Amino acid sequence: MFRHSRWLFAAILILALPTLASCTKKTESETMTPATAVAVTGIDTGRSIGSDYRVTEKMDTFTPKDVIYATVITSGASPSAILKATWTFQDGQVVDTTERTIAPTGETATEFHIAKPDGFPVGKYTLDVYLDGNKVQTKTIEVKAS
Repeated sequence: MFRHSRWLFAAILILALPTLASCTKKTESETMTPATAVAVTGIDTGRSIGSDYRVTEKMDTFTPKDVIYATVITSGASPSAILKATWTFQDGQVVDTTERTIAPTGETATEFHIAKPDGFPVGKYTLDVYLDGNKVQTKTIEVKAS
């Protein structure tokens, strides 16, 4: 009886090995790293942008009547990514939130801006940049009396 049990156990083990191996083997798509990835590599602010959406003269201090531009630089590639810019005044009040869907294929510049015809209050402002819902960079600017 002991001999038959050992052979029976060996036969079951041999039959079960392919099943066990298939449970732990990952499919090719599970082991591949994504071919596309995007990262925010910088934020530039200024009073104007060029035709390439890049800030033409970088600065962090503005007057109340300025249009404030931000260029968000990304690197990498993706068929679709969402950039969001949230501008907040020093008291915590959100001044503006804008989203842009991008499909970068290398280094890309995306423009955001805020304007207030009657003038921004003097103080510090924070620009938070989000990529696909995750905050990735922050930049602080200041509006001073002219």
